Amino acid sequence: MDENQKLQFIKANFWKKVKETGKKIPFVKDLIAMYYCLLDEKTSLTAKASIAFALLYFISPVDAIPDIILALGYTDDAGVIASTLLLIKSQLKTEHYEKANQALSEDKEK
Repeated sequence: MDENQKLQFIKANFWKKVKETGKKIPFVKDLIAMYYCLLDEKTSLTAKASIAFALLYFISPVDAIPDIILALGYTDDAGVIASTLLLIKSQLKTEHYEKANQALSEDKEK
């Protein structure tokens, strides 16, 4: 899968996965901010690659710990997201979090 295919897969599946899991995971705002950082043309290619990996891991039904296992299912996803946040923190901007907050508040209104 090339970079363009990965990006298209993420765009096609990200919001569905967030809607399915959003209330179960405490890191949903960080996840959405990372998504907007990935789409930002000012984000470096290395940061985009790290974000793409993390989002693909989150979206993928194949995990180290299956998501259907209560209480533990998203701990591996949280680890991947937390590690990626540390790697890309200089690329993650206030505007990405503002867009994440907006997306979350729009979802609550529905």
